[in-house]
Amino acid sequence: MEEQKEIKQSEEIVEVKKKKRVELKTKFKELKPINFLYLTIAGIINAFGVTLFLFPVKLYDSGISGTSMLLDQITPAFLTLPMFLVVLNIPIFIFGLKRQGLAFTTYSIFTVIIYSLMSYLIMYVLPIDVSIISPLAGSDLLLCAIFGGVISGVGSGLTIRFGGAIDGIDILSVVFAKKIGISIGTFVMIFNTILYIICGIAINSWILPLYSIVTYFVGSKTINFIVEGFNRSKCAMIVTTKAKEVSEAISNQFGASGTIVNAIGGFSKEEKNIIYFIINHFQINKLKQIVHDIDDKAFISLQDVSDIIKAKAQ
Repeated sequence: MEEQKEIKQSEEIVEVKKKKRVELKTKFKELKPINFLYLTIAGIINAFGVTLFLFPVKLYDSGISGTSMLLDQITPAFLTLPMFLVVLNIPIFIFGLKRQGLAFTTYSIFTVIIYSLMSYLIMYVLPIDVSIISPLAGSDLLLCAIFGGVISGVGSGLTIRFGGAIDGIDILSVVFAKKIGISIGTFVMIFNTILYIICGIAINSWILPLYSIVTYFVGSKTINFIVEGFNRSKCAMIVTTKAKEVSEAISNQFGASGTIVNAIGGFSKEEKNIIYFIINHFQINKLKQIVHDIDDKAFISLQDVSDIIKAKAQ
């Protein structure tokens, strides 16, 4: 009897391992080679914006990138911006792996590595002097702030559009904003405000941090233009005849439940359901894939949501 139990347990372990391997292979199949090409371009663009416009005049990017730039200034010379970009960002993306998924995490880490590598090449290998002034905008702080914000915003926006994120602040905002009851945009703004205050104290000047706010504003607007609704959640209304299966799948994937409403097709008079679900912009592509894998005739409508007011705890 004991031998049979041991055999059964070992068979169950083998079966679980097989399922995990199959799940892992399925997740890796979600990775699209063409996305890596676009993400490479995005990382290079972001590196150009930061190293050619912001870094030379000591302006600060937002989020973890801005934090890395500050650390580059106040730490010994052997601790560099490219190194901090990797060391600070990658652990955050790994931390968000369970929530954001393998594909998103892989895309994000890949883009950060490209961003860091290109920054290293511009700063230390290519014959470009970025030590004192911008090679393209000179010492004009306003020009550097505007063009640095636009170019790095294009890089960040492209990264989001093709399934990843180039800055760990995006992960921190998605993970913690909901827990403390604020929007993703508000979380990012608070983080950057604290960052710029620390920068002002560290360098004993407020001129550069104030110009950095211009960079942040311009960069955010650029990202909004490319991604559509960077600082807003999305309301997804899914019209489907397979509401139970779709609802279970998206709940399992995103760790949140939606609301199912009964409906009738206006033309067909067929009974259907509408699933009302709130997502962030990182989850849009995954939602489309999940829904259409289950019901290829499902209709999905996405709308911006400016505020989400939770029910009061009883």
